[in-house]
Amino acid sequence: MDGSELTVLVVDDDFRVANMHAEIVRALPGFTVTGTANTLAAARAAAPVDLALVDVYLPDGSGVDFVREFSGDAMMLTAATEPQTVRAAVAAGALGYLVKPFQPPELAARLAGYARYRRILATPSLSATAIDAALDALRPKLAPPPNSPSAAPSPTRKLVLEALAAAEHPLSAAEVAEATGVSRATAQRYLATLAGAGEVTVGLRYGTTGRPEQEFTAAPPARPRR
Repeated sequence: MDGSELTVLVVDDDFRVANMHAEIVRALPGFTVTGTANTLAAARAAAPVDLALVDVYLPDGSGVDFVREFSGDAMMLTAATEPQTVRAAVAAGALGYLVKPFQPPELAARLAGYARYRRILATPSLSATAIDAALDALRPKLAPPPNSPSAAPSPTRKLVLEALAAAEHPLSAAEVAEATGVSRATAQRYLATLAGAGEVTVGLRYGTTGRPEQEFTAAPPARPRR
């Protein structure tokens, strides 16, 4: 690195999530967002950058394919947790794998670690210790206090909760996906996480035939103790 800012492309199927991730990047010194892409085709057509933040689920293909052919560095920001997908992303060259839902400080820490990684590797000759330090920088440890102002909710989590709150009736995972613009797999993962945290209640929707379908409702806010 020569002191110039690191350029970043954000690739996510939901333009709102892409924009929210881009805002996290823009808030960090030393980084600049050159653009966002919501499809594999748009990502391929984008100008070269230092780092791409890539979702796996894209409407016209897999983000792993983009990482495999991308000439710069890449990190995955995705709800995909299948072992074969993780292995494929690492084999394709992804430097990091951040699972949604995550909090903004987690992404900020990964980006700060990436900047350190680049600074270390800018040295003409590296020792074994320096190489270890560079690779360690890509896996920063971060555990913000639960009540910390920086521990803000993730963008997709916020979208899911807003969709449930605005709905006049309980929504299925497919309906949440349609309302938020994310994939059904992503919606299902967030709903499961929110249900586990008590922020969403789960019921069953019975049709005329077949198995009942899960439906979700935003849980009412907890009443303060007196």
